[in-house]
Amino acid sequence: MEIKKGGDPVGTAILDYASTKKPNDIIVGSDICEDDIIPIEVLFRKMDEMPELEQIALEAAKGKILDVGAGAGVHSLELQDRGFEVFPIEVSDGAVRYMKQVGLNARKINFFDLKDEQYDTILMMMNGIGIAGTLANLEKTLIQAKSLLAEGGKILCDSSDIKYLYEDEDGALWVDLNSEYYGNFRFQMKYKKDKGPWFDWLYVDFDNLFKAAKNVGLKAKRLYENEDHYLAEITLV
Repeated sequence: MEIKKGGDPVGTAILDYASTKKPNDIIVGSDICEDDIIPIEVLFRKMDEMPELEQIALEAAKGKILDVGAGAGVHSLELQDRGFEVFPIEVSDGAVRYMKQVGLNARKINFFDLKDEQYDTILMMMNGIGIAGTLANLEKTLIQAKSLLAEGGKILCDSSDIKYLYEDEDGALWVDLNSEYYGNFRFQMKYKKDKGPWFDWLYVDFDNLFKAAKNVGLKAKRLYENEDHYLAEITLV
């Protein structure tokens, strides 16, 4: 599978590290704040290297599992090793190519293009619910997830309330919270000389996630919380 230069920085980084084991960071550009990095080793972490939130999510997963935005497939590999039927999906050519190399049944497909499929667990780790792009699109995203849930199924997702980015030292907010939602971001992934396209990405506080879920006939509850970061389980009402 050929990877077009400049079109798949995350996939290229995954394939590079898999073949060389030389760590090179993925740079995350933002239109709001300074560039951040994703250490490539994070995408290859083992179960005992995962944060408690992710370990709790994997323990809560059951049945036939859809792993949305699976990256290098670390969660899928762990769940497959436990005997679960796991179906990782990605939009990255390189990520899918790597996951197939390590024995995962990975597909290159956009989450919103899935239809006529049913899963007991939809796993959306590393703020996978961010694929909604904006708060205004969150209900549509949850409706799509709901359409893929088997009876008794669940969505497991984590996100963060990033309001702290807009707080002064005294705790006062300097952003107008009545304007566009403060968790709406635009990002661009970069790896070496490769740059991907800019894309919308959402960080949603739990209250807004709870409301959006309720509006589309779902129920959200927190399974874990650590400061501004939380894990949610969303089920049919």
